[in-house]
Amino acid sequence: MTKQTFRSFASVLAVGASLFATQALAKSDITIAMQLEPPHLDPTSAAAQAIDSVVYTNIFEGLTRFMGDGSVVPGLAESWEITEDGTVYTFKLRDGVTFHDGTAMDAEDVKFSLDRAMAEDSANAQKALFDAVASVEVVDPLTVKVTLSEPNGNFLFNMAWGDAVIVASESIEGIKTNPVGTGAFTFGDWVQGDSITLNRNPDYWGDQPALETATFKFISDPTAAFAAMMAEDVDVFDNFPAPENLPQFEADPRFQVLVGSTEGETILSTNNKQPPLDDIRVRQALAHAIDRQAIIDGAMFGYGTPIGTHFAPHNPAYVDLTGNSAYDPKKAAELLADAGYAEGFETTLHLPPPSYARRGGEIIAAQLAEVGIKAEIINVEWAQWLESVFKGKDFGLTIVSHTEPMDIGIYARPDYYFQYDSTDFQALMETLNTTTDPDERTKLMGEAQRLIANDYVNGYLFQLAKLGVAKAGVQGLWENAPTAAIDLTQISWSE
Repeated sequence: MTKQTFRSFASVLAVGASLFATQALAKSDITIAMQLEPPHLDPTSAAAQAIDSVVYTNIFEGLTRFMGDGSVVPGLAESWEITEDGTVYTFKLRDGVTFHDGTAMDAEDVKFSLDRAMAEDSANAQKALFDAVASVEVVDPLTVKVTLSEPNGNFLFNMAWGDAVIVASESIEGIKTNPVGTGAFTFGDWVQGDSITLNRNPDYWGDQPALETATFKFISDPTAAFAAMMAEDVDVFDNFPAPENLPQFEADPRFQVLVGSTEGETILSTNNKQPPLDDIRVRQALAHAIDRQAIIDGAMFGYGTPIGTHFAPHNPAYVDLTGNSAYDPKKAAELLADAGYAEGFETTLHLPPPSYARRGGEIIAAQLAEVGIKAEIINVEWAQWLESVFKGKDFGLTIVSHTEPMDIGIYARPDYYFQYDSTDFQALMETLNTTTDPDERTKLMGEAQRLIANDYVNGYLFQLAKLGVAKAGVQGLWENAPTAAIDLTQISWSE
């Protein structure tokens, strides 16, 4: 072999080795840990955030969708036209979209999905999103006309919720355990109590994601969560449940820590129909008995923004009403005495699994005890919370983070689990829904925030921070959470 031949041969070997190394480094699978396991996988029939975390955009898609920055963009609808009076939306659907079982996605599926969500026997947790829909008409296979009973400035926003995804009549029976959508990933396997696996959809209508497989691992215990990340058994932990450990990850070059905001108003939900909580003086006393900052510091290690109403501080329309319910135990005691409960009273405090609830609940129970309110702590699993608290309304107090985007409208539903019934607020929401002028909408949203704050409907605690931990090479994760989702479509590994 001549020197020139040897050099050429060596060059080829070097290029080959380089390509092999690059391919070896370009991982195409990922393991993402979550604290809560979904009760099932149908986002259109339950309020559990964990469902959307797995399936939103990944398996199921809507006419519109949320992006990581909170913007609403076209989804299965590539475009739409709106009549001048704002009551008729004509959606043009994308051509060539199929469900994971190979059946075509067309206008009939859109009509089926919206009619199902609006039906009298609908199990949709956010059925009110569709209240303004008067009719859904199939114009042709790729065109749907939705007529509203009145203009609704939030309609395109509402259609981006996980509760409004498009499903098919052919596969609806098995949706809870074998979800069939149009998304970039197909359902693979579910090992109950352990993990869910999704696989890349080779027939996806849009851009193919970098990932081939994704495994969602369920780790409820904060100590176990820390151990799993440190051992690199998982690649990402979304909404990491042990904020006290974040400094250790920040100091370790193997990891990255993502701190952002969520739409999660964390509240001390109050049963407004249960005595003595049906007395506004008692609810006001509860609010003044709570030291928000102590809860943020003690339960979340300083991560969280105090709120005084049910609205996200990062929203331009937010009004700071924390002073309306400032920590004042002396005033709380006076209010209780005025309401006839000078010696206090007993109630229940149902706590679902998330750390903010379990840890925050212990602090709140101690604070309430200082003014004579004995709150019996009842730890419940998520399925129990949905059944007894959310559906059964069998509770006094509970702690939960409402992660749905701009969801102040829930206070206009008298049958919602905290059972607030205000004709003034309901009228205000009706006006807001039919208002399209941005400045007027901001004004109305401010009025809405003040009304529920002045009625002390719930104890408003803090805006939940999004605390994520990931290996250093993971790219494309959402830093903020405009909705409860772990969008796999933009995630990749750096080479």
